[in-house]
Amino acid sequence: MNGAPESLWQWAVPALIVFGAAALLASASIWALRRARRSPRARAAAEAERTAAGSALVRLDDAVAELDIEVGLSGALYDGTAPTALRRARMTAQHARDEAFAEFRQLDADTHPDEVTRVSRRIRARTDAATAAIAHARTEHADWMDANVTATAQVRAAQERWASLRDQIGDPQALLDELAARFDASEWTDAARAATDAHAGLAEAERLLRDAAERAADPTRSALAALTRAERTIRRTQTAARTLEENHRVVLDAADAVAGQVEAARGALRQAATVRSGLEPADAERLGAQMREIEAALTAEERHALRRPTATVVAVARLRDRLDLALGDARTAQQRLRGARTALPGTLAAARNAIAHAAPAVARSGADARVRLATAEQELARARGADDPVAALDAARRALRDAEDASALADYDRLTRG
Repeated sequence: MNGAPESLWQWAVPALIVFGAAALLASASIWALRRARRSPRARAAAEAERTAAGSALVRLDDAVAELDIEVGLSGALYDGTAPTALRRARMTAQHARDEAFAEFRQLDADTHPDEVTRVSRRIRARTDAATAAIAHARTEHADWMDANVTATAQVRAAQERWASLRDQIGDPQALLDELAARFDASEWTDAARAATDAHAGLAEAERLLRDAAERAADPTRSALAALTRAERTIRRTQTAARTLEENHRVVLDAADAVAGQVEAARGALRQAATVRSGLEPADAERLGAQMREIEAALTAEERHALRRPTATVVAVARLRDRLDLALGDARTAQQRLRGARTALPGTLAAARNAIAHAAPAVARSGADARVRLATAEQELARARGADDPVAALDAARRALRDAEDASALADYDRLTRG
């Protein structure tokens, strides 16, 4: 009777040892595999894939920017009779770029290396396909141009665009003189740089167009290279002109609004004092210390408000943000709503100014800066379209932070390239 249990144990014990060892080995293998996938080498490989995807995304973003202008010129100059492939390619490329921006934005330090690699490769495949479609469409458009528009006509059209741009820009110095008479130099540095770029661009484009016209008149020579360089210069000059106008408008708008923003901030402090009166002593003391610091900082900023309005508007928006954090959940819903309504205009202006400041530098930077600026623009649009002032204020603050991050990333790119 005892033989059966003994034989069972003689069979079971070795089996348990074997299966137990196998389970331990499997667990160890899985642990080792997971560790390897998160090792520094795996992360470095994933970062290389992410960098390659970012480079492809930058190329696509540049191609879309050029295609936007080319599509506009095609419709304006040739009555919309140019090949529709340009428009189709633009829509496809914009959609691919926006989706790639959204995916690239999610790849942060906490993302698993395997996921970084997978998403980065998908981004590269999508952006490379869109870039190739743009190249094909532009080739088709160039063939159409060769068949339907002479070099002389192309040069004449470019000269007309140059003349229109010259008239549009007018005298940039007049705008700068207006800013210099009223504001600190730090307020119009970007505008001065854009004015210099616009003036130089007009002169360079005029020289290139003269060269292209001479070549177009000679059947033995090609005007294509000079015309292409002139077209690119005109586009850069248009961008500089828009930057000048935007910076000029931002500074004047800030000058008109800064006094109201300072007063609204003081009103928010008075409202905070009312909230403070209902708090427990320890909480009231902490809030009071924050309020005193905020009021002192506001007074310091107010001294320079007339000479540095955009900087003051940004500083006041940050102080309002700090006050909201100090108040926390102590306010009623009605008080939060009233505070958001008064803080929103200044925060929107600060975000708009930060985006305008970041845009020129980001245009020459890598994918991280471009994605962050695109996020800032989306948040600003969300803030402007929101019906709830509290949600709009939150979105405007995110736009401000993203725009400043984009500027910092662009500066880092410039320094590392240098």
